Amino acid sequence: MEGDDTAAPAIRTANLTKEYGQFVSVADLSVEIDPGETVGLFGPNGAGKTTILRMLAGLTRPSDGSVFVHGTEFEPHDQHLRSRIGVVTHDSMLYDGLTARENLRFHARLHGVDDIEDRTEEVLDTVGLTRRASRRPGAFSHGLRKRLSLARALLHDPDVLLLDEPYTGLDQRAGADLAAALDDLEDKTVVLTTHGLEQGLYHCSRALVLDAGRLEADFATRSLSSDEFEARYRRTIGLDPEEVAISE
Repeated sequence: MEGDDTAAPAIRTANLTKEYGQFVSVADLSVEIDPGETVGLFGPNGAGKTTILRMLAGLTRPSDGSVFVHGTEFEPHDQHLRSRIGVVTHDSMLYDGLTARENLRFHARLHGVDDIEDRTEEVLDTVGLTRRASRRPGAFSHGLRKRLSLARALLHDPDVLLLDEPYTGLDQRAGADLAAALDDLEDKTVVLTTHGLEQGLYHCSRALVLDAGRLEADFATRSLSSDEFEARYRRTIGLDPEEVAISE
């Protein structure tokens, strides 16, 4: 069903549900995310964050419910809508037999990108990898691979960017580099999953807090301090705000 692309939410879910046998990973999720919003999915392990992101990306089929992208119901075979989404998951989708630059050129061809050479150099510059573009990903640190994965996701200039735990495994310097790259994405609609409350608060203007597959809270974060945000998060999932912060 077609919608008004200019007025519709960038992402809308309607009763989105994912079951694995008797286990319900995500239950009846209905949310709207406006164009240009950066929204964080927060929750403990097993809350359903990654499953939601994979359903938004078309990588996992829902058991029930629907995902709409810019007003149109998203089906995995819909290449037009797929072209509007960029995804960074735990699978880097990089080939160690190719250099960083060759990896991006390869993915650019898959996405039908125009001006492949210029676009490849542009995204390498965006993520700060121009000087390392002739090296193979296998020689990269975990942080550099994350940045190259982000470059891959940005190649086709998607409207929507989905990031699954982008800071996992990064040291302080690599995390700062990634944060700087994400700061340049103000025109994108971004949905990210994270256990890192401070990093999530830095990037996100809105928090969706999940627990056991259910949406427990949906609130704006811009006016909250890090302590206020953590206390509200912990109350939402039933933890004492005075206890030691959750581990990564």
